Amino acid sequence: MDLQALKKQIVCEELGITGEFGNTIAFVDFANVNNWFREDRQMSDGTPLKDNEKLVVNLEKLRDFLCLFCSDIRFYYGHDPGNPGSMAFLYATRAIFGKNRSFSKPIQWVRHHIADEELETNTRSLFQDGDGQYVRLPKSNFDVEIAVDATKMIDKYDTLCLLSSDADFAYLNTYLRTRGKKVILIKGGHITHQLKKSVDLRINAQNIK
Repeated sequence: MDLQALKKQIVCEELGITGEFGNTIAFVDFANVNNWFREDRQMSDGTPLKDNEKLVVNLEKLRDFLCLFCSDIRFYYGHDPGNPGSMAFLYATRAIFGKNRSFSKPIQWVRHHIADEELETNTRSLFQDGDGQYVRLPKSNFDVEIAVDATKMIDKYDTLCLLSSDADFAYLNTYLRTRGKKVILIKGGHITHQLKKSVDLRINAQNIK
């Protein structure tokens, strides 16, 4: 057994991914994945983070992990055309996952007006309009795109592996299971009861950290 095969065996046994899941395709809702470790204050080995440090998801390691049990990976993420860093990230995702496997659309910016008690903890740039001070929050939801693609491709997989904690996916998961498919959910933080019931296997992001 070579090293890659051994790694696959160990990871799948640890996470409960058995042969019954068959051909698996991953759908990555990265706006959700990117927040998995936002509140974490230590590394996976227990080393404390400094006050100005935070954990980020390494895209290449995410791809390598998913390739251990998935035959295909589809990556969904919004970009900001006016931000050079955001565009560079978009190009990086295409280089890592493939141009035809990385799906994006421009971010929409939503105004969120700040209450006085929020000002002390706010770290975003403040703007002003007739209703007071506000911050701009990015919004780029791929629920519809993922649901449509998963349905169009239903004959190409036995199991959908969804990387998200979005409760809206419970409807998609339930539908797929009525069609004889299995669903693996890799999630961060708490999820709704409906989302829990809609999948065959739940994997906590902390277990793959």
